[in-house]
Amino acid sequence: MTPEEQITKMTKAINQAIKVMGDRFGSTETDVAKAIQDLKESMQKTPSVKPAPSAQPASAPVSA
Repeated sequence: MTPEEQITKMTKAINQAIKVMGDRFGSTETDVAKAIQDLKESMQKTPSVKPAPSAQPASAPVSA
């Protein structure tokens, strides 16, 4: 995950948490728990989905 993607994810999670927690009468405990979980996930440095290893050709011996 690039830094820009992580910032976008964190911003979205923060905005959702503000919305859910600001509307205590319209939000359920499940909504609050999900908002908190999304915040926790957005702050993790390692992505939940690991990228596939890149295919690199084997290095050939260098002849001089």
